[in-house]
Amino acid sequence: MTTSSSPSPRSGSPTSRSVADSLSAHRWRKRRPASGSLHETGSDRRAGQDRPRRNGLRCRRQQRRSFGPSAASVYDQWWDFRQWSASAELTGDSPFDPERADAPSPEPRQIFAIGLNYRAHQIESGFAEPSEPMVFTKFLSSVAGPVGELTLFTDEVDWEVEAAVVIGVTAYRVSAEDAWKHVAGITAAQDFSARDVQMRPVGTPQFSLGKSFPGFTPMGPALVTPDEFDDVNAIPVRCVINDVVVQESTTADLIFSVPQLIAYLSAVLPLLPGDVILTGTPAGVGLGRNPKKYLVAGDSVVTTVGDQTLHHTAIEIPTEES
Repeated sequence: MTTSSSPSPRSGSPTSRSVADSLSAHRWRKRRPASGSLHETGSDRRAGQDRPRRNGLRCRRQQRRSFGPSAASVYDQWWDFRQWSASAELTGDSPFDPERADAPSPEPRQIFAIGLNYRAHQIESGFAEPSEPMVFTKFLSSVAGPVGELTLFTDEVDWEVEAAVVIGVTAYRVSAEDAWKHVAGITAAQDFSARDVQMRPVGTPQFSLGKSFPGFTPMGPALVTPDEFDDVNAIPVRCVINDVVVQESTTADLIFSVPQLIAYLSAVLPLLPGDVILTGTPAGVGLGRNPKKYLVAGDSVVTTVGDQTLHHTAIEIPTEES
């Protein structure tokens, strides 16, 4: 099932992307490829289609039901949306286009990230295994879509493939046993990192700043519901740069599992619908290499989590003349 609406422009992602295209859960697209879509509205509608201009998401069936007006608000009605989609008689033939998609959760109220959460990455970093999750945050302006250009704001931009968890139902003081009940789905993400900014000043690193340049948190293209994975606790993750595999693992190597992370975070504060948790990155980052290696203009970065893939090309900072 494919959804679409007109996104607001954001640095790091083409303005033609459809915000809610990315809300299509994988099983709806895979098992019901011809069943239809939430059709396009406003400036994205196709020529010849007589549809009213609306900012919201409208679903066409025998009895219409609307979700929206923003993609973010769909998460506030997540289980209603899931129940509706399971029985909806959808019509339409608009194909899912990752190049037009924005992030599956384009405006999360909170973005959490977890450091040193893969055992192999913890070892390559030279640190002891953490006794509790190492939590930092990223800022909304870093969120971008699944296909586009990555601006290299410094000379030390590194790659980090991550499985991103999107919350579907508010989680507050939930147990690890109940944690998956609060998850809308999983998608592919990158935690691009300017290591020179992240590591300064010496002794007091700035993780949030170094990882929050515009476009440094691309996600997508689709949100995959947990039931779609053969093993939701062993999701494959992979990063390929210029056709060379630099990171490859599964979430089975996580030190703190997704349920443990949700229980840990929700013990402190509510996790809200649409919130994102970046669960960590495996070994193979540029910082951990000898000599260190960082992205340069022209590099192709392909990021895969499960069967969801991001495509980005590194570019220099555009000048006023360009």
